[in-house]
Amino acid sequence: MFNDFYGLTGRPFQLTPDPTFYFESLTHRKALSYLSYGLAQGEGFVVITGEVGAGKSMLVAHLMATIDPARLTAAQIVTSKLDGEELVHVVAQAFGLIVDGHDKASALGAIEAFLHDEARAGRRCLLVVDESQNLELEALEELRMLSNFQLGAHPLLQTLLLGQPEFRDTIQEHPQLEQLRQRVIAAHHLEAMELGEIQPYIEHRLKCVGWTGNPKFDQRVYTELYEASGGVPRRINQICNRLMMLGAVDQRSRIDGAMLSQVLEELELDGTMQLNKPAKAEPVAEAPVAAPVPVDAVALAQLQAMLAERDAQIAELQQAVIELANEQEAAPAATVDPSQAAALAAIEAKLSAFETKMLEQERTIRHTLTMLIEWIEADDASRAAA
Repeated sequence: MFNDFYGLTGRPFQLTPDPTFYFESLTHRKALSYLSYGLAQGEGFVVITGEVGAGKSMLVAHLMATIDPARLTAAQIVTSKLDGEELVHVVAQAFGLIVDGHDKASALGAIEAFLHDEARAGRRCLLVVDESQNLELEALEELRMLSNFQLGAHPLLQTLLLGQPEFRDTIQEHPQLEQLRQRVIAAHHLEAMELGEIQPYIEHRLKCVGWTGNPKFDQRVYTELYEASGGVPRRINQICNRLMMLGAVDQRSRIDGAMLSQVLEELELDGTMQLNKPAKAEPVAEAPVAAPVPVDAVALAQLQAMLAERDAQIAELQQAVIELANEQEAAPAATVDPSQAAALAAIEAKLSAFETKMLEQERTIRHTLTMLIEWIEADDASRAAA
């Protein structure tokens, strides 16, 4: 409906993953780096986890669109509560295999023969398993066993596991998955998008369907949209769909905060999403209470105090050595005690070594301090913008 009103060639905020709309946020860029590294190894497991709607399926869709079928044969399955035998048959079906009989041994034999044929043709095989948190332990063990198939010294199957955050906990902590853990060569957890990525994300998807500036979003909408969605792409898409529909119904060329508040209220009422409306500014109290100092700010202050104390100790030690050296120089040559001179030389040598070591430590500490300051400032800026 709103596509025609705004002159768009398609639906910019569809919920079905489409690699055409792939947006490389910071967390997706990191995930692709891990994926690229993992695929270059050609073996084992790569694990990508994230909240519902974080963009795992979109990441895989983008990956599939970039795969060269002449070099890599990929199959994808979306799992439910599968046991080991069921999983083996589902994997066979995903690779397009027709299994004679319904027993597990026949399915395994067909998969192994297929993997050997692909390897002889110069193609590697990748199995993508979505919703891996639904797999039973027996099924995960079968996946590990499939990774044992080899042609000579070359592994025949690599597996990409996608799952929700609880799957990451299962992989990391379950005592029965130690052997699988040892075969995980790369892992990444998809975070939500950052505040500064909301506007580029929305505009990117709009431009993919011919957007030229109509409708225009008020700047405050991006901040409030981030607050309402938590930076989760699917939630952003759901909200923006409603916003565009409302804009078309009301024939609006500008999306503003009032429209967003109306959409969020409707989403809450119809139970589509449990979201809070953007917080409104509270009136200033006559005697405002100072906000508590964030834990990060306390840590920063402690680190700075430690640096100051360390610098003071260094200066005190340097001054003591200088005074001792001055006294030694002022004394008549005849009264110079060779043992004192040797002790002074030893102290100076230790001081020099100490200063070198402290310079190295200082660079490390100040680098850490700089990153901490930048992180806190960025976090403060995000909260201020919100």
